[in-house]
Amino acid sequence: MGHALCVCSRGTVIIDNKRYLFIQKLGEGGFSYVDLVEGLHDGHFYALKRILCHEQQDREDAQREADMHHLFHHPNILRLVAYCLKERGAKHEAWLLLPFFKRGTLWTEIERLKDKGNFLTQDQILQLLLGICRGLEAIHAKGYAHRDLKPTNILLGDEGQPVLMDLGSMNQACIHVEGSRQALALQSLGCVLYAMMFGEGPYDMVFQKGDSVALAVQNQLNIPQSPRHSAAMRQLLASMMTVDPQQRPHIPLLLSQLEALQPSAPGQHTTQI
Repeated sequence: MGHALCVCSRGTVIIDNKRYLFIQKLGEGGFSYVDLVEGLHDGHFYALKRILCHEQQDREDAQREADMHHLFHHPNILRLVAYCLKERGAKHEAWLLLPFFKRGTLWTEIERLKDKGNFLTQDQILQLLLGICRGLEAIHAKGYAHRDLKPTNILLGDEGQPVLMDLGSMNQACIHVEGSRQALALQSLGCVLYAMMFGEGPYDMVFQKGDSVALAVQNQLNIPQSPRHSAAMRQLLASMMTVDPQQRPHIPLLLSQLEALQPSAPGQHTTQI
């Protein structure tokens, strides 16, 4: 159940004949807003994403985002609870009702740990990477690429499982060339792995110096030495960030490697990475 209802709340909204109580604003960006709401029928919290639609193209884009969600029923891909289009005078708002993740994003967790002088452990990184790869595998199986994979677009469930969000970036992203789709995914995934290992993006320094990221990615990434990571872990990152896209391992190969490297239960043999 959720928190006690606040008498100063700004009211309720109705979606699919169910009433939801507004709790607070979670964020906004561009022409979209995200609010925390509570279902009065079940006491669960949800994130209500409202997209302002100024013209027909905006409505079509919002509908495509909802359609992308409906393509998947996967534990590592954000599900859509409900979708509707609301009239606001001469304009419209597209409402996407989504599960609320109180732990926030992967980047939130990385920043929280960094503030305390800590980092994700190698075992945690391997478990997270496995879940992310499984989500990407499901997306690729439908013939799509995510196109905006980054730590701020990966939510964390109550048990720490990664959940890919921002499926709107997949609009018109169908890529028929298998190698191209995999190469695009592996560069972004490599950047996510780097952030999990070192608490920052691989090209943050490039931004700070005012240099070109496009130029940076044409050069082999210098992976820092760290006692937290084995040589094999650094090699895994290097293989994903290699300059030649065709030399990067594909998702199926990564999955088989990661599944074999997951920590075993206590008392069982553990494969070290």
